[in-house]
Amino acid sequence: MKLSRSSYYYQIKDFAAEDKYEYLCHEVVRIFLENKARYGYRRIHAELKKTGIKVSEKVVRKVMKEEGLEVKIRKARKYSSYKGEISPAVPNEVQRDFHSEKPDELLLSDISEFAIPAGKVYLSPAVDCFDGMLVTWRISEHPNADLVNGMLDDVIANIGAKSKPIIHTDRGCHYRWPGWIERMEINGYIRSMSQKGCSPDNAACEGLFGRIKNEFFYNQDWTDVTIEEFSHELDLYLHWYNEKRIKKSLGYLSPVEYRRSLGLVA
Repeated sequence: MKLSRSSYYYQIKDFAAEDKYEYLCHEVVRIFLENKARYGYRRIHAELKKTGIKVSEKVVRKVMKEEGLEVKIRKARKYSSYKGEISPAVPNEVQRDFHSEKPDELLLSDISEFAIPAGKVYLSPAVDCFDGMLVTWRISEHPNADLVNGMLDDVIANIGAKSKPIIHTDRGCHYRWPGWIERMEINGYIRSMSQKGCSPDNAACEGLFGRIKNEFFYNQDWTDVTIEEFSHELDLYLHWYNEKRIKKSLGYLSPVEYRRSLGLVA
């Protein structure tokens, strides 16, 4: 075999040795499955640190690779609600600066489509640029005025008169119909719109939809799932997103945990 005696016995000893990462492997798999295959090695590393397990990110990545733990990523056609210049557009007040110093100051919104065998479901959220918190959301089978206006009514109910946020959207028809415009004007909110066909102008909201699709939608089989069941599962995911999903930019806390650490929520 032309193998040195020392190398042979080293390998024999190494094979017989106990796997020092056996417990770590169980914990990595547990965290990965508990979060429904949505966490990569960085977030799993952060969760391990919370439990007192100190290893490098490289070790976590190695364990995930050996166990075949991979977050699925896929891209699909984006839903468009643009129907032409049906009313005068308003200026882009955001100019791709999606940072906010306090809650309820700058909100983003758009509509995302989910096509499953049973039909199509549409999501309309309001995203707070302060920390990525979903202020509210509406889910419907129809991408109509009731969907976005109902979402805006929920924003108004949550914020009240304590703040007059900028609400930034694309140029979709829903944000140019009388119902939306009237609600914005009555409450003193500031309208802001992206340039026509320019998705980077609302990149933070597009990024949210990408994460939802990759973490919740693409890695599951929705065959034989009804519209009602899907809507319920989506709603549960969005609550998880706010309350449990950790973010690196928030010090590996969820939006709710981050606000709680600042004393903004009980």
